[in-house]
Amino acid sequence: MLYFAALSQDRTMSRLIGAHIADPCPKCLVEEVRAGSPSFAQERDVISYRCDRCRHTWFRPVENDLDVCDTVRVDLPDATLYGTVWQVEDDRVQVRDTNSGRVLWVELWRVILC
Repeated sequence: MLYFAALSQDRTMSRLIGAHIADPCPKCLVEEVRAGSPSFAQERDVISYRCDRCRHTWFRPVENDLDVCDTVRVDLPDATLYGTVWQVEDDRVQVRDTNSGRVLWVELWRVILC
């Protein structure tokens, strides 16, 4: 799984912290819940992240090849959830939450293909 562009080292696994997933910084490996923000870099839409400890900034591409039945992670402001893609539109995705069975529409940039 390639989530972050230009990673030259092995990535440690993310872990659950409360209702969120904590991802490690690719540089200092400190795990932290980071809210990504939509951006544009290298002629494509990306999500940018920044480590508060070492100030390293990195990007992951916005998923543009999602299909129905793909398993995804969704980073919401109040929680992180895993689910299955039910529909895909230009800028949003309908996801069925694996735990609750709830179906919701989310912005495309919040979705990470698993």
